[in-house]
Amino acid sequence: MFHPTLDPQLVGEVIAARRKKKGVSQEADIGRTHLSAIERGERKPTLETLYRIACALDVPMSALVLDMEAEMVRRQG
Repeated sequence: MFHPTLDPQLVGEVIAARRKKKGVSQEADIGRTHLSAIERGERKPTLETLYRIACALDVPMSALVLDMEAEMVRRQG
């Protein structure tokens, strides 16, 4: 059975990759310092924060979650 942990580094990398792909700055209605800490894997976003990030990227929050799941599977090998 597949039971990986949600690594804060992975979460941050997925968010940063989406943001860079979109070509947007670290403006997500949550504060640049907070977003930077999330992208560096120093903090995990709350659901509210993840929703705000998704809105800033103009994607459904589920798209970010699916990206995270896909990256976990990819790293699992």
